[in-house]
Amino acid sequence: MSSLETREFEFAREVRRALDENTANLPPATVDRLAAARRAALARRKPEAVSAPVFAPAFAGMPAAMPQAGFEQPRRRSPLRRFALAWPLAALVVSLIGIAYWEDHQRTAELADIDAAMLSDDLPLNAYLDHGFNAYLSRAH
Repeated sequence: MSSLETREFEFAREVRRALDENTANLPPATVDRLAAARRAALARRKPEAVSAPVFAPAFAGMPAAMPQAGFEQPRRRSPLRRFALAWPLAALVVSLIGIAYWEDHQRTAELADIDAAMLSDDLPLNAYLDHGFNAYLSRAH
């Protein structure tokens, strides 16, 4: 802490001690005004800054990204570091596209098998449209 902050804390401590010692001697009107001033000050108080932990990924062979106390590191990143951060996202996108393509291919193959079975069957296509025939097939299997 700087000497100015230290002197401010000492002054605040002395004022608090003097108020604590003379609280019994204060008139009730003054106590009420002090209580109202305290409530007003608490209402205007700025919210306290909440510090949350920051996730900093560390890769093998790369220096830690956490800055030293009081020292801010510059935000320059090499192309290799950018690639190291971007390749998992690219791999995820390529994997999702591959899975979607494979599922579409499987569904198309299943529909083609169903169509081939229907077209090679001896029944006319109108038999498959009959609701009674569908009920018969579900009970038969």
